[in-house]
Amino acid sequence: MAHWRQRTVSLLLSGVVTMVIQSLARAGEEAMITAVASKTSGDYVRLKLSDGSYAPETYAFGKGGFWSGMHDDSIDKLKFIDVTRTIAGPLANQNYAPSKDPGKTKLLVMLYWGSTTVPPPISGSALFGNLQAAETNLQIAMASGNRELIIAAKDQVDFAEEALQSEYRLRNQADWRNAWMLGYDSKMEETGMFDHTVFQYRRDEVINDIEENRYFVVLMAYDFQLQWKQKKHKLLWETRFSIQEHRNDFKLALPTMAQEASRYFGQDSHGLVRRPLPEGHVTLGEPKVLEYEPEKK
Repeated sequence: MAHWRQRTVSLLLSGVVTMVIQSLARAGEEAMITAVASKTSGDYVRLKLSDGSYAPETYAFGKGGFWSGMHDDSIDKLKFIDVTRTIAGPLANQNYAPSKDPGKTKLLVMLYWGSTTVPPPISGSALFGNLQAAETNLQIAMASGNRELIIAAKDQVDFAEEALQSEYRLRNQADWRNAWMLGYDSKMEETGMFDHTVFQYRRDEVINDIEENRYFVVLMAYDFQLQWKQKKHKLLWETRFSIQEHRNDFKLALPTMAQEASRYFGQDSHGLVRRPLPEGHVTLGEPKVLEYEPEKK
C-alpha cells in the first residue's frame, strides 16, 4: 500500500506540474488547436483525375446524434441541418457532392456532434480528502507509540487507498470513453508505456487534453448502396475532430475546424494530428471624422 500511496502522490504532482506548464503555454498561444484522427477501410481508395484532384463521390447525410456533456448555448441550439450546412462546404472542397438520388449515392455520411464530459479533479474529491485525513491520523498514532492506534490508523489508510484506487479506475474508464469519441485512443495506447518514467509528461499531455471539455464532430462514411439494397453496414472511412471548449464558441469555431479537418476526409491520418486553427485578422483603415449637423431645437 505504501507503493500505491507514493504512486498517487507522484501522479498528482506530475499532473499539477504538467497543467501549470500547459496553462502558461496556452496563455501565450494565439491560435487554438484542433485535433483530428481519420481512418479508412482497406478497400476504400479514392480515384484521382488527370489533374491530380479526386474524382467526385456522392453522399447523403445521416443523423447520428447529438451528445451533450454540458449546458452551452453555442452548441445546444444548433440543429442537425445547421451542422450539415457547415460541413457540406469542406466536403465539397474534397470533391464530395451531396446527392438526392438513392441510386446514384455512394456514401452515407453519419454525423455526430457534441461535447464531452470529464470528471472533476481527484485532488478535490472527498475520497482524496479521506486519504489525507487517514494519513494524518496515522502520523499522530505513530507519534503516540500506541500499537492498537497504529494498527487501526493503518487499516483506515488502507481502506481510503482502496476507495481512491476505485475512483482512479472509474476515471480511467471515462478517459478511455472520451479518447475513443475524440480519436485520442491511438495516443492513449502509444503513450501508455510512459507511465512512471521520465517521459511521463508525454502521457500527461494526452490525459490533460482528454480531461478537459471538448467540442467534437464525428463523420462516419458507410457504403450507401450496400446499406440501401442489402441492409448491411460497411464503414469506408471515419474522421473525428475536436477542439477545447474553453475560450471557444462551437458555432463560430465549427467552419474553421471542419476546413482544417477536411484534408483528412476519406484519408488515413495515421494517428492523431493536432493542428493550430488559422488566426482571424481584422484590417482597420485610416480613421475618419464624420461631419454631422447639430440637431435643430
